[in-house]
Amino acid sequence: MMAQTLLITGATGLVGKALVKQCLAQGDTVHYLTTRKSKIATQKNYKGFYWNPQDNAIDLACFEGVEVIFNLAGSSIAQRWSKVAKTSILSSRTQALALLHSSIETHKFPITQIISASAIGIYPDSKTRYYDEKFQGTDASFLRSVVKSWEGSLKPFQTLGVKTTALRIGIVLDMHEGALPKIMAPIKHYLGAALGVGDQWQSWIHINDLVRLFMFVLESKLEGVYNAVAPNPVQQIELTKLIAKQLQRPLVLPNVPEFALRLMLGEMRAIALESQRVCASKIQNAGFKFDFLELEPALEDLMA
Repeated sequence: MMAQTLLITGATGLVGKALVKQCLAQGDTVHYLTTRKSKIATQKNYKGFYWNPQDNAIDLACFEGVEVIFNLAGSSIAQRWSKVAKTSILSSRTQALALLHSSIETHKFPITQIISASAIGIYPDSKTRYYDEKFQGTDASFLRSVVKSWEGSLKPFQTLGVKTTALRIGIVLDMHEGALPKIMAPIKHYLGAALGVGDQWQSWIHINDLVRLFMFVLESKLEGVYNAVAPNPVQQIELTKLIAKQLQRPLVLPNVPEFALRLMLGEMRAIALESQRVCASKIQNAGFKFDFLELEPALEDLMA
């Protein structure tokens, strides 16, 4: 594929950093938007631009030469869900997309596609369901309402003739950031234990596969909604056991009970306790091949 200029929001986050690295490695030019002026850098093929979706401020030079946007903007879900945090989690996602849309509409920038992060949090908690992209739920929990609004903010781009793609991302496994280091830390110190009952399904994806999946969507010009999870979800107890096996540590403590997680995490415990068994068939049927289909080889690769 010919080198191109891509605009990336959320470029300094876990997925954003890995995506930037891949784009630069294959010769693309990356323009990225940041809300922190201190994070603006200009290097070969890598240029930062300031924006503040809350204030409707954006440096329009970021769109120069760009046809495709990767949208990863949004404040972290992994924080205690106070009223202020909830507002930030939702508005950081919807306002970012609204500002991109109004900029493209007003200035007629020739954007052909926007590929946006979304989340499997749209699927309700269930030990028995196997969710594909066709599922239409009515559950009004906080996470589901956030993801629905997030994906809803993509729809207006279609009226501008921009292709839209939403990738519903599961637990991203990376050695340095995100869920894996947090789970590893207590296990390393012989304090590891499964969370809650431990039978909740957790749909995961290796960071390298996720980056490859974003690039595959770009190259294949795929539109619509796709689950961005590995084909073989595992139950929480299995995840904990396999990490302990890699670390060569025993699991001697009983499971962390739900009431303890409620005290520690408040409403955010939903991230740890909800069960979402999510299907990867749609992206596989489109031609994407995962390098890491099973959890154990994924962990071996990451923790080698």
